[in-house]
Amino acid sequence: MLILKTLKPLFIFEMANNHMGDVEQGIRIIRELKSAVQGINFHFSVKLQHRDQTFIHPEHVQRKDHKLIKRFVETKLNYNDFKRLKDEIQNNGFISMCTPWDEQSVDLMEELDFDIIKIASCSFGDWPLIERIVKTNKPVIASTAGAKLDTIDQVVSFFKHRNKDFAIMHCVGEYPCERDHLELNQISLLRTRYLDVPVGFSTHEDPENFDSIRVAIAQGATIFEKHVGVRSEKYDLNKYSATPLQAKKWIETSLDTYTMCGVHGQRKDFSEKETYDLRILFRGVYARQDLEKGEKISLSNVFLAMPNIDGQLVANQLSKYTEYYTSARIKANSPVMINDLQIKELRGYVKSIVTDLSLMIKKSQVVLPPYVDIEISHHYGIDRFSEFGGILVNIINRAYSKMLVIMFAGQSYPRHYHVKKDESYHILHGDLEVEIDHEKRFLTKGEVISINQGQSHSFKTSTGVIIEEIATSYIQGDSIYEDPSINKNTNRKTLLTIWPELIGE
Repeated sequence: MLILKTLKPLFIFEMANNHMGDVEQGIRIIRELKSAVQGINFHFSVKLQHRDQTFIHPEHVQRKDHKLIKRFVETKLNYNDFKRLKDEIQNNGFISMCTPWDEQSVDLMEELDFDIIKIASCSFGDWPLIERIVKTNKPVIASTAGAKLDTIDQVVSFFKHRNKDFAIMHCVGEYPCERDHLELNQISLLRTRYLDVPVGFSTHEDPENFDSIRVAIAQGATIFEKHVGVRSEKYDLNKYSATPLQAKKWIETSLDTYTMCGVHGQRKDFSEKETYDLRILFRGVYARQDLEKGEKISLSNVFLAMPNIDGQLVANQLSKYTEYYTSARIKANSPVMINDLQIKELRGYVKSIVTDLSLMIKKSQVVLPPYVDIEISHHYGIDRFSEFGGILVNIINRAYSKMLVIMFAGQSYPRHYHVKKDESYHILHGDLEVEIDHEKRFLTKGEVISINQGQSHSFKTSTGVIIEEIATSYIQGDSIYEDPSINKNTNRKTLLTIWPELIGE
């Protein structure tokens, strides 16, 4: 069975009543569409509509003054012709789709084994019909024109709680729809609100409008629907239906847009040209003075200037997480070359710490906000973080503050006191040994302890710990350490913002 999330992108050609009740006209439309999209590597569907004879009140079937009733009656296909069109759709390699307007038509969708069932905008809140559709084993695509947000919420929730494979379509129920009524920003609204639901765009604009498909793709839509038909001496087209030639241009515009948009959900690769064009603008690293073998590179003994040469260290490679030491003597004003350096890379420590943090949060089942600022405290250097340090997760910091202090198994936090802050620890996970004014306390999950300003304290953990710290305002520089070397170390904190749900993906 088809899975909608795998059909990216999916283009739907909506035949509606444009077959005019003439099966040969319908077959012509399908075949000309097949020729129009030949060789293009997208997923394509041709969609029909079906209304059972019970859809129109028997006393109104012969009405000529109601334009839609008249059109529906005059273009209705008999069972055999309808089946011929469905078979023709599949024989030409299209995904078959149909919009049922009543429960009896859903029965027919199942009998003829259509691949996908489409819910029209006017049926989006038709609960008797939706209740019947959800009982099928077919994927569902539903258009949302005219539906209020709470109605969309209800339908999405209804399908999700029944594990239905479904997608929703932004649509404006105006025929045709003018450019200033397209409301394409609704696509991003739906995508943001329903994160795991494919979102599409069903169009009724002028068939010569090829701009809206570009915007829809850029907004993240993955399913696209357009009315199609074929003009003949006998039949004309309405103002919102595209000819196969216009449909082809619509698809080619989409192809060009996907090419321009590039990869999705990941950082792009960089071309050799881009790398070269940017590299030529980087400032090179030059020796400010004669550098002896074994010296550590710092801004005090080098300067940065254009031009740079191939193989030279550049400003973009300087970081407090990468240390460079000379492996040869370098003369003043000479370029500092990568081959003349030994490199100590520290950034890997940061990545490893964040990964371990993610694992501990998941194991403890402690819930964090969608994103948080963290401080990795590494009092004696990040390469000794496994011995000394901790992670401070900032939750609230006002006149009062709340943070989580997270430490891994075997870590110690050096002795210190606070000039202004009072704090209380609530153990959420693991164990903690606290020493306050040289008096030890052993705490486990659920226990609480308070520490007053000025009280000297240190702590360590055997198995790892998550502490909820409730305190007065957290102020930078309020922690005074017993070891003066820690107070002098201006690089003992690494500040990051993390998105806990995304860590490790």
